[in-house]
Amino acid sequence: MSINPDPPGRIVVVDDDPTVADVVGRYLVRDGHTVECVHDGYEALRRVAERPPDLVVLDLMLPGIDGLEVCRRLRERWPIPVVMLSALGNETDRLAGFETGADDYVIKPFSPRELAMRVRSVLRRARSTGLPDRPDGGVIADRDLTVDLAAHEVRVGGKLIQLTSREYDLLVFLMRNPRKAFTREQLLNEVWSWTFGDTSTVTVHVRRLREKLEADPTLPRRIVTVWGVGYRYEPEPA
Repeated sequence: MSINPDPPGRIVVVDDDPTVADVVGRYLVRDGHTVECVHDGYEALRRVAERPPDLVVLDLMLPGIDGLEVCRRLRERWPIPVVMLSALGNETDRLAGFETGADDYVIKPFSPRELAMRVRSVLRRARSTGLPDRPDGGVIADRDLTVDLAAHEVRVGGKLIQLTSREYDLLVFLMRNPRKAFTREQLLNEVWSWTFGDTSTVTVHVRRLREKLEADPTLPRRIVTVWGVGYRYEPEPA
């Protein structure tokens, strides 16, 4: 019997190996979710377009169109969380997954119970991000950078900036803690409640935020590196 206290979700599992898709699907159903399994990237995109799910579990190596391209196309149209699966576990492959917008990256072979836990964590984070029940008000502002918590919108100079849920979480956390340095391990734990994980995840998302928010990403003025420690948010001078 599932003891998951979080509301279940509707999940699309995309894997060309029917055995893997079946095992993943069974564990997610056991965790209370509704699951649909598809076996190639084009079919996944069609199903998502017909009825967007709450989350996609996406294999990296797919016939026809690979998981990275599927994730990239999903990100262009829908703010749907993506948990990527791959037998490729080196840093370059993980970073490529995160750079296309994946919310988590699970390496094969994996524990189905751990995967279910990660899915639950990503769903919880996606559902809680941007809710207007913050005690410090509905907007965080730093000169021309504004974050509307209720609308889940980030603007620079009035221009809407598209962020993934993970990028958004990181930005909000740093802006709420200006001039305070955090290690990568602290950010994993404080922002995403991970007690495990690859700290390169933080590095990738800091770089992506800089590319989207900084006038010159190579000379960041807002999200700065604290050498030997990690990162901090530096408000623009008045």
